[in-house]
Amino acid sequence: MKLVLASGNPGKLKEFGALLADGGFEVVPQASLGVDDVEETGLSFIENALLKARHAARASGLPALADDSGLCVEHLDGAPGLYSARYAGTHGDNAANNTRLLRELDGVPDERRGAFFICVLVLLRHAEDPAPLIAEGRWHGRVLHAPRGTQGFGYDPLFLPDGETASAAELPAGLKNRISHRGRALAGLRQRLASPHA
Repeated sequence: MKLVLASGNPGKLKEFGALLADGGFEVVPQASLGVDDVEETGLSFIENALLKARHAARASGLPALADDSGLCVEHLDGAPGLYSARYAGTHGDNAANNTRLLRELDGVPDERRGAFFICVLVLLRHAEDPAPLIAEGRWHGRVLHAPRGTQGFGYDPLFLPDGETASAAELPAGLKNRISHRGRALAGLRQRLASPHA
């Protein structure tokens, strides 16, 4: 299946390329088709993922896959959440976002630094698809006191997954892709696609 991937985020494009490589999908980044990012005006991850997928499907005429994801920190009532990519004000400024998160959690002990990454995936067969396939993945852990590692992107250097001694930015890419929120959401989506009623 040829899909347009509704994202301009280089980190996401790299991860999705690896995750979908063996799934029988030919993934085309929206930018290569001249499709721009759509404004994310939704009030939930699922609304934003739907907005992105519909925009890319409409502009390209192809089935579209979109995700909306973020980091939700319990002590901050779920922030940065929907605004993870622009937490510090500028969209995609990872360093500034990480700095702000550390500042917000300054002095907060480990037991109150619980957090989870969430990814909501939406697959539209066409722009007007009334029954999109939707899958969600969550990856639980806590926020570290200082960044560790150089792999990954976004908040990965500050996220220590449950059961791991390495931050998300220290994990080998293959392992991260298997256990991450994005990997879990994609596994769920694949199950839905394999179902005779998908």
